[in-house]
Amino acid sequence: MTAPRFRDDAPSGDTLTDYDRAHLKLYLRLLDAEADGADWREAVEILFGVNPVLEPERARRMHDTHLARAHWMSEHGYKILRRADPS
Repeated sequence: MTAPRFRDDAPSGDTLTDYDRAHLKLYLRLLDAEADGADWREAVEILFGVNPVLEPERARRMHDTHLARAHWMSEHGYKILRRADPS
């Protein structure tokens, strides 16, 4: 099994993507970290494997864009997933 690959910028817009489907667990973990008050630097190092000290701009961009997408998924994207579910 290979480790998931993360883009530096999460998708944006109102279309559910294959990337979104592949990273649902990541989005949930980001939302949980935010709810728990976790420091974004700790979250990005654990979830993305990116060192925020060595790559601060990239780490912050990855965290912020993926967290924004996680919020979009929790507010809108899940409806698209439900419509696609035949059950």
